[in-house]
Amino acid sequence: MTDKKHILKSASIISLVTIVSRVLGYVRDQRITLLLGTTLAADAYVLAYRIPNLFRRLVAEGSMTASFIPVFSGYMQEKSREDVWDFANRLFWTLALVAALISILGMVFSPAVVNLFSGANVARDQAVDLNRIIFPYLFFVALAALAMGILNCFHIFGLPAATPVMLNVATILFSVGIVWHHFKDAATSLAVGVLIGGVLQFLIQVPTLVRKGMHFTFGISFSHPAIREVARLMLPRLFGIGIGQINLLIDTKFATAAMMPAGSLAALYVADRVMELVLGGYAIAVATAILPMMSHQAAVKDYESLKRTLSFSVRIVAFITIPAALGLMVLREPIIRVLFQHGHFDAESTRLTARALLYYAIGLPALATVKLVVPAFYSTKDTKTPVAVASISLVINIVLNILFLEVFFRRVQNGGPALATALATFFDFFALLIIFRLRYGSMGIMEVVRSFAKISLCAGIMGVACWLGNHYTAFTVHSRFLVQLLVFAGLITGATVLYLALAWIFRCHEIEEVYGIAVRRRTAGGEGGYAGA
Repeated sequence: MTDKKHILKSASIISLVTIVSRVLGYVRDQRITLLLGTTLAADAYVLAYRIPNLFRRLVAEGSMTASFIPVFSGYMQEKSREDVWDFANRLFWTLALVAALISILGMVFSPAVVNLFSGANVARDQAVDLNRIIFPYLFFVALAALAMGILNCFHIFGLPAATPVMLNVATILFSVGIVWHHFKDAATSLAVGVLIGGVLQFLIQVPTLVRKGMHFTFGISFSHPAIREVARLMLPRLFGIGIGQINLLIDTKFATAAMMPAGSLAALYVADRVMELVLGGYAIAVATAILPMMSHQAAVKDYESLKRTLSFSVRIVAFITIPAALGLMVLREPIIRVLFQHGHFDAESTRLTARALLYYAIGLPALATVKLVVPAFYSTKDTKTPVAVASISLVINIVLNILFLEVFFRRVQNGGPALATALATFFDFFALLIIFRLRYGSMGIMEVVRSFAKISLCAGIMGVACWLGNHYTAFTVHSRFLVQLLVFAGLITGATVLYLALAWIFRCHEIEEVYGIAVRRRTAGGEGGYAGA
């Protein structure tokens, strides 16, 4: 029960900070869409941002952090304070060297990379210029990711979770007319904002790192045992994350195909950002909180606790994401219209984006659960299994993208890449969960299935209510924004209250569990080793 409360407390801290970040992220995206809409310039900006973002996940948040945390957690348990910080310092400067080289190469070979990952329907010259401005962002955000991993191992979650706030604030600032008018165009100003945001993401974590004991003593090492262990764990993870990012870039290439309407890539980006509002609110928060915990449990071979942690987290996240997915599907047009239909983002932009959101939302529960199951494998230092599953998923995504573009284009149109991603994610979910169950034994699957059934019933009733509310309030006939906002807020509030009431009536364990843990006094406990210092 203490572990459950720890997960919920950590996740709540992360969620609170992340919700603030997501709100600012919405303001950022609203400013981007207001200035660029779903034009070719918007597509160029999204493409230019996605390419360095791919490398960010490869060398930073995706592979390095997930591989670093289990190794660093073991060092904290077994080694002296001096050894712990020697490892951290050497990895910092080694990572800085690698990230600097990739950033320089990315800027030099930007035209080739842009041509590789885009179709015919994109402003390539503009994308190249923007990509060169944004690419150094990779260097700073890689160091920020390492700082985040270190602080998370000390159970400091709030500050690292707040780092995206810096990116959002910087981009918002550079979207203001008094700033962007000093640049060639709005897209260029936004790209500079991304770069400045990356710098700030790293700098705000430095004081806390220093207080914990890191002094940034210079030293590059590719032979340090712990660095070699991180690299060994990273290699299969690089392929796994690489496959995930290749999936994203495949979607990018298909979204900029000649058949696609202009602005399809920007529409996919906005729809994905709406999805991130839901994922970032709690699912990613729980995933961030449980990785260090599962790593500690795996380090002491306590697999029963690890399985209970995973099962509990899956049920809690499903409680949030299943109704969220139905809500996004039913209320997709009101959501996009209220949040983004301003400036250059017009009614046609709303239709493009709402279609993409419909198909993305189908895969939301699976996507959220994968973000929990994959760290379970990483906590046991198994990075190969997720790679194997992701490889098959990559093939599925490519085949589905081709099918939706060549055969079912009139049916799915610009939503094809989103639907392909959603269906491939469901394969990931089922394959990983089955493998984990076969490898580590029973993890309460029947309890999870019963919870899913109750949650789905409550969410289904809520979804019908949302459809009726949207139909009878005649949302689309209201032209004034204030009226639209009030109707939309009423629909969302009513749906949330109805779902929680149904969950209470049907006795969904998740709502009772969260409430019970929240009011129960925390039991005393301690941790051994340097981790508890």
